[in-house]
Amino acid sequence: MCTFMNAQEASFQSFDETKIVYSDEGNGKAVVLIHGFINSRKSWDNTILKRELLSKGYRVIVPDLRGNGDSDKPYGPNAYSSDAEVKDLMALATHLGLKKYLAVGYSRGSIVLAKLLTEDKRIKKAVIGGMGIDFTNPQWDRRIMFAEAFDGNVTAETEGAVNYAKSINADLKSLYLQQKHQPVTSLKELKTIKVKVLVIAGDLDTDNGDPGALQKEIPNSELKIIKGDHNGAYKTAQFSQAICSFL
Repeated sequence: MCTFMNAQEASFQSFDETKIVYSDEGNGKAVVLIHGFINSRKSWDNTILKRELLSKGYRVIVPDLRGNGDSDKPYGPNAYSSDAEVKDLMALATHLGLKKYLAVGYSRGSIVLAKLLTEDKRIKKAVIGGMGIDFTNPQWDRRIMFAEAFDGNVTAETEGAVNYAKSINADLKSLYLQQKHQPVTSLKELKTIKVKVLVIAGDLDTDNGDPGALQKEIPNSELKIIKGDHNGAYKTAQFSQAICSFL
């Protein structure tokens, strides 16, 4: 079932009846933008990339991943496990009747996208932004640290993120579950990706591992390092230009 919220926003019931809200603007080739942690679809709204994609004639689809923005925030024991967010994105593509599409992820959105690339053959090109290789480790210490932080064990390193989440009224329990059950794509799985992939990151963005090492594990990929840190690089003209040229 699809519920329309206004001319650009709508929602649908995903595979487990979780409501997923998304925006859908423009015409032409479909591009799905996937947001990062403690964020929502609105993080893309004022970016140069979104404006450029629309101006170049793309159809831009931007979901709120479950637990974020206006989408449902389920707490069930299986609400985020077994790659639920990946299943949501596949269900969204099916709901919209997309036979093929392009995808751009940033930060945690890239972690979800990497797994999606191993599951959905409808993706024809993809951009993994703001991410290094560390997410391929199931016991990634940074993931565990943030999961513990949103479960109440806050440290000096995670205090800023937790305080920011509280300031925007984000759902802390959902954020904990998102980290606890975050998708893991192994190095072996990365090597099965067939489509062309652009790995792009800021030159000051290394908290999530080495983007160059990640790029080397994806067969048909290229690397672009631009100016900027993790929270700023995706808002820049250089980020937009590199992605528009790649797509």
